[in-house]
Amino acid sequence: MKIDIFPHIYPRRYADRIFSRSGPGLDMQNRFREIPVLTDLELRFRIMDQYGDYVQVLTLCSPPIEGLGSPRETPELARLANDGMAGLVEKYPDRFPGFVASMPMNNPEAALREIDRAVTELGATGIQIFSNVRGRPLDEPEFRPLFARMAALDLPIWLHPARLPGFSDYQTEGRSRYDLWWVFGWPYETTIAMARLVFAGIFDLHPNLRIITHHLGAMLPYFEGRAGFGLDQLGSRTEDADDAQALGRLRRPPLDYFRMFYADTALFGALPATECGLAFFGADQILFGTDMPFDPEKGPGFIRETIRCIDRMRASTEEKAKIYEGNARRLLKLKLP
Repeated sequence: MKIDIFPHIYPRRYADRIFSRSGPGLDMQNRFREIPVLTDLELRFRIMDQYGDYVQVLTLCSPPIEGLGSPRETPELARLANDGMAGLVEKYPDRFPGFVASMPMNNPEAALREIDRAVTELGATGIQIFSNVRGRPLDEPEFRPLFARMAALDLPIWLHPARLPGFSDYQTEGRSRYDLWWVFGWPYETTIAMARLVFAGIFDLHPNLRIITHHLGAMLPYFEGRAGFGLDQLGSRTEDADDAQALGRLRRPPLDYFRMFYADTALFGALPATECGLAFFGADQILFGTDMPFDPEKGPGFIRETIRCIDRMRASTEEKAKIYEGNARRLLKLKLP
């Protein structure tokens, strides 16, 4: 079996709600309207059927819920999205063995309540958060209880990048050009979020916490040398007192914590990069994920190319079985035959 833990969807009622809106936070709305598989289940099923014993753990598509309204408005949007995904899991358990709950992160107290509701009442397999909360870093004290709650529940957090064109590449410019905010900005976003959580001591506080990073750990596998050698010298390049004291607050070298993250295989069929990720994280911490349906074919391409990549990569049959299904069954506590 192939368990895709990072495909995206819009439940119909949630899609109707956000497509009827206008204003900030909906920058990619026009593109999403042109991808029918986000809402069309019959089309999604026809694509899934092309790949044999293939199922999906549903995750909500961008934008982050906190980008769609005020702290008063977003909790209701999160409930609408999570109820919709839970309904799909209940109706089509042979297609969707689980779903990942979305959070109203601009209202941390409501997010904690939604975690409890989504996990205990709806059966969510974990939660999805983004690499920043409307520009705020995830290591701010206000968000710490969320990580503690997920560690206590022993369920994973899906970490998805978030960055918009308004985040310019140069200080002299007002926007990022040529989609570079997405192509290179999103992996950078994920990596920075990972690093901030490491230096916040999140894994010292919660050593059993599991965070699944989108796109195979972003920059970390390729920049292992810089992250190891470079961060072991933290504090030597600037006069910032906090930088100088940061290493002393950690129980282990920074690179050890980066290896505690988990990662999906959503690299769009890039074989050398996938093998690099496998070398960094190991087969026990990688899960099959495709980012479906954002390929140029609007659905099948990323599934096909990711499977091709995993089948061709230098790994044992046992390691590939862990990546395709074993790790998902274990971490997500999926009730599958």
